Amino acid sequence: MQNLEDPSLTTRLQHRLDQKTKPPGALGRLEALALKIGCILGTEYPALMAPQMLVCAADHGLAARGVSAYPSEVTWQMVGNILGGGAAVSVLARQHGLALTVVDCGVRHDFAPRPGLVMRKVAAGTADASAGPAMSAAQRDSAIAHGREVVRVLPGNALLLGEMGIGNTSAAALLLARLAGLPIADCAGSGTGLDAAGVARKRAVLQEVLALHAGATEPLDALAAFGGFEIATLVGAVLQAAEERRVIVVDGFITSAAVLVAARLQPRVLQRCVFSHRSGERGHGAMLEALGAEPLLDLGLRLGEGSGAALAWPLLVSACALLAEMASFESAGVSQRG
Repeated sequence: MQNLEDPSLTTRLQHRLDQKTKPPGALGRLEALALKIGCILGTEYPALMAPQMLVCAADHGLAARGVSAYPSEVTWQMVGNILGGGAAVSVLARQHGLALTVVDCGVRHDFAPRPGLVMRKVAAGTADASAGPAMSAAQRDSAIAHGREVVRVLPGNALLLGEMGIGNTSAAALLLARLAGLPIADCAGSGTGLDAAGVARKRAVLQEVLALHAGATEPLDALAAFGGFEIATLVGAVLQAAEERRVIVVDGFITSAAVLVAARLQPRVLQRCVFSHRSGERGHGAMLEALGAEPLLDLGLRLGEGSGAALAWPLLVSACALLAEMASFESAGVSQRG
């Protein structure tokens, strides 16, 4: 994967920012964001085109162990809600002009064909990770390949990541604990809204799963052991988008887990990632720290779906607009400081 570090381009972008009619650095982190987008797209004049919101959905066998406050059928019901325009990510995508694609990566439901839905079902949900691997190596590899295939045919130069899957905060917590070497208590929170007793049960189950798969220490082995199909599909999507030099807007805890796996496979994917927000899910702060990421927003969100990525999107648009349209001291005839 191409290294995006280009000192000459960085210098030129920084010079353009410094010549705008403002004190140096006065636009704060928007300036760093504009510079990063320019470096990803490889130009002093970055323009975001045809942004794509990709929501990957799947079910988790581990949900049968009571690790979520909601039953598994909510996954397919929410897929319908997203496609019908009634979910939070649907509203935000519509508001901000984001093309929305939902991928059935392994939902335990047979969907009829409908606009916006892409069928890439590996199986009807992963296996129960407390009894064996969530996915076989072949299933994992198929899901990753599906993510690459889906992104390859999407237009535009920006990809926003979203997900849906009851039980997937457990899979993300397991991946974080294993790949970052953290205690499960620091990684697993309330997810969809478990009470204190429910969180304690969830952590006990996840500790069992970690012990069962103690040998799954490499990124791909951990991904197969813990799941899920939507996370593996997102890993492929991230790898493909990074190779194509798309701007990757990461949502919350689950999509960050996919980026964590992808980055352990190919560290340069992080050069292409903008982290939208710090979620209210317990492990997300530790996940961001493991990725060396500084999110744009901190709104206490813990919904997923891509909602945080959609909310942060206008900041990326503004960063590019300021770089493109804001006058320089010379063009505006404004005196610089002495």
